[in-house]
Amino acid sequence: MRRPGLLDLARAYRLTALGFFGYKAATLLVNALTYPRLSPQPLPPGRPRVSLLVPARDEAHNLPRTLPGLLAQGADEVLVLDDGSRDGTAEVAARLGARVLRGQPLPPGWHGKPWACQQLGEAASGEVLIFTDADVEWQPGALGAVLHELSRSGADFLSVYPRQHNLTPGERLLTPLVDAVLLTFLPLPLLRFAHPSAAAANGQLIALRRETYRQVGGHALVRAELLEDVAFASRVKARGGRLALALGREVLGVRMYRSYPDSLAGFGKNAGSFHGRSRALLLASAGWHVAAYTLPWLLPAQAPGVRLLRALGLAERTAVNLLTGRRTLPDLAEGLLGPVTPLLALPVYRRALRRRVAWKGREYEQ
Repeated sequence: MRRPGLLDLARAYRLTALGFFGYKAATLLVNALTYPRLSPQPLPPGRPRVSLLVPARDEAHNLPRTLPGLLAQGADEVLVLDDGSRDGTAEVAARLGARVLRGQPLPPGWHGKPWACQQLGEAASGEVLIFTDADVEWQPGALGAVLHELSRSGADFLSVYPRQHNLTPGERLLTPLVDAVLLTFLPLPLLRFAHPSAAAANGQLIALRRETYRQVGGHALVRAELLEDVAFASRVKARGGRLALALGREVLGVRMYRSYPDSLAGFGKNAGSFHGRSRALLLASAGWHVAAYTLPWLLPAQAPGVRLLRALGLAERTAVNLLTGRRTLPDLAEGLLGPVTPLLALPVYRRALRRRVAWKGREYEQ
């Protein structure tokens, strides 16, 4: 039996890459047709009591921008838990008008954010608990929109992806990939399948009914998870809970990271968990993304399929941004980063291969 020659390898590569992009394009189309997009809504009459819950560690720079919008939503209570901050987070939150809880020391076996959320969940009095990060911007009508979608979907667990606000060139390099991963890999209709692996969530905004939160034991369910949001959704689903996702569009926004190094640290913390803590899978993912997005630009343009692969790699991020409502010229121009994005992401994989990761002054085992 003869060994595959270069032409056979080239053909296999071309077909695999086209299949990869074809799957992602089909998934994006399905999501464009099925994903709920939030729009401003008044608070519904007879609504349940609502608690807005903000875990905050060293967030004094974000709260003056985000907390006033949260406080103006008309929730029954807004609780900010100061998780051992060193920058005056508690004082800023109290001055702006929130009720501030002082976080207890981190117990053995817990990670920081799940522990902060667990304390918030125990202190909250609402029938609906909405956990939201300190960097999420709530526009007028956002709470009504979240409650409307929670009711419309009939879900026990709703997670919303805020629209990304990326202002500097550095934060545009990798941060928008959060949306690309969500919208091009997981078709929303798969959430209807019973298997808990068909789950996704964004810890920037999670809304649960108190009864669901109590039944699953709260964030203790994911006490030692780095990617606690997705794990929480999966385990709620495994216990019979119904999941729903939505795009925040104009009512919810977020500025996650302020620079390229911040993006590396944030994504490096989560990438290992996203790849099942498998070093082999991390290496395969890094290599494949370079092969799919970067390699076509190193091959002769006249080679079969190369121009098509280049076009697909350029179009993907632009199409994702259109779906999420990021439609300024700089947002759309992010598609041009397609060929270099896998190279820019290599330090993320390198961080994720380490046995320990650091985040907000704490170190965790992977």
